[in-house]
Amino acid sequence: MLGIGGGGDVVGALAVARLCEALGTPFELGGVAWERIVIDPKPGPRALAEVANARLLAPTAALASPDTATADGVPFSEARMATVLGSETVLIDVTQGSPGVASGLLAAAGALDCDLIVCVDVGGDILARGDEPGLASPLCDAVMLAGAALAAAELPVIGAVFGPGCDGELAAEEVVDRVAALARAGAWLGAWGLTARIADELADAAATVPTEASLMAVRCARGEVGTTAIRAGRRIVKLSPLGALTLFFDPVLALATGLTPLAVAVRDATDIEEAREALAALGVRTELDYERSRAGEGPAEVGGAPR
Repeated sequence: MLGIGGGGDVVGALAVARLCEALGTPFELGGVAWERIVIDPKPGPRALAEVANARLLAPTAALASPDTATADGVPFSEARMATVLGSETVLIDVTQGSPGVASGLLAAAGALDCDLIVCVDVGGDILARGDEPGLASPLCDAVMLAGAALAAAELPVIGAVFGPGCDGELAAEEVVDRVAALARAGAWLGAWGLTARIADELADAAATVPTEASLMAVRCARGEVGTTAIRAGRRIVKLSPLGALTLFFDPVLALATGLTPLAVAVRDATDIEEAREALAALGVRTELDYERSRAGEGPAEVGGAPR
């Protein structure tokens, strides 16, 4: 069970993990070695060579303990989650592009005796087309989804959107439109609603693992409606029962039908820079561009937002 957007997506992934557990399936939890720039001041994802105190499984997969951090001492969300769970979590390196992600996913699944990979995105930008006005962090999701689709040649993979619209990027209505297209193509697999008990657990986890988007889903599950601001006021989230849902889909069919065009665009990219360039060729600005501009390593940012 992997949060695939970096940062606090591992908290949303915990919700889906608890669903699996309730159905009698044990889980392993994990995410991506890419923290928001407000947490890690170095732009972009971290290669595992830049990670300290992790147990290496493969060149692009490791297990994180509560002590796992960047070489600069910044703890990963997955390390914080290891503290919450009292067990190691998976850490995937996206710097080697989708092929590297695929090999990392398969290595982690093999080492942990997993027979299914579930990739969880909080908010729904995993389903973006690239022209949505609020889209701000498409790169990590696209590379992870494309890597998961490659891994599906050897192991079953499911995609999931937790908390539609809760990250303030795609509006919930835009996510619903994308899921409807998946349904028409036969790629929608169903939905699940966040329970009060699991919502409480996510709220407790968020006290240790910084996240705003997953907490919006908690608020939706508790019955809140209306609008609220996140990302220091840069993003607006519409709270409603829709935000408490998780929507499941088939990643392989989603790519094959072209319904996840950003993942298609980065599928053959062999590193994160090549993937960024593939999206730039489509006119899509990414979180890597934003982070570089914030760090003074790229053009000045206009209207962007962190993951």
